[in-house]
Amino acid sequence: MAKKAIASLQAGGGKQHTKVIKMVKSPKTGAYMFREEIVHKDNVKDWLQKTK
Repeated sequence: MAKKAIASLQAGGGKQHTKVIKMVKSPKTGAYMFREEIVHKDNVKDWLQKTK
């Protein structure tokens, strides 16, 4: 499924975007989970810092 999301961004200005994945710890259970999002390549550092 990830391949489809990335492949669909190849048309047009999609090459300016990046799929970022961050592992975060759940405050309720203490288990780790993954947060994924497709963001503009200039905003990757900001997204990683604000995502908790």
